Amino acid sequence: MGSGKTLTINGRQHVVQAPDDMPLLWVLRDLLKLRGTKYGCGKGLCGACTVHLDGVAVRSCVLPVARAAGRSVRTIEGLGGEALHPLQEAWLEHQVSQCGYCQPGQLMSAAALLERNPSPTTEEIDSAMSGNLCRCGTYPRIRAAIRSAADRLRGDRSSAS
Repeated sequence: MGSGKTLTINGRQHVVQAPDDMPLLWVLRDLLKLRGTKYGCGKGLCGACTVHLDGVAVRSCVLPVARAAGRSVRTIEGLGGEALHPLQEAWLEHQVSQCGYCQPGQLMSAAALLERNPSPTTEEIDSAMSGNLCRCGTYPRIRAAIRSAADRLRGDRSSAS
C-alpha cells in the first residue's frame, strides 16, 4: 500500500492509504464509499467517471490518486450540497435520465461548463459535452436542461423551459 495521501473531497479532508498510481475513481468508490461516480470504460473515453479537480472536469478512471493529493476534488455527491444544484433540478424537469448510469458524469461536465461559461451557445454545450456518452441518447434533453440551468443560475427564470 502506498503512503497516506490527503485528499479534499467535497470540502472534507480524507487521508487515504493507496498506491500512487491507483485511479482516483477507485479511491472514491472503494476506499471512501462515494459511489455516485461511475465506472464506464476505464480508459477516460466515456465520461461516466467525471469529477472536478480544482474546478476542472477530469476523468477519474485515468487520474492517479497522487495527482489529486493536496487538491480539491468535487464529486456528484458534492454538486448540490444540502439542496439540489440547478442542473439537477433541470435534469428532473426535462426528464433527462433514462437508465441514469452516465448522469453523474454528464452533470459534472455540465457544471464545469456553466462555471466557466454562464451563457453557453448550443455549439459550446455540444463541444463541452462531447466527451460524455449516453447510451440512451438523451442528448437533446441534456442540452435543454443545461440551457434551463444556465438561465436559472443567471437568475433568468422567465426563459427557462
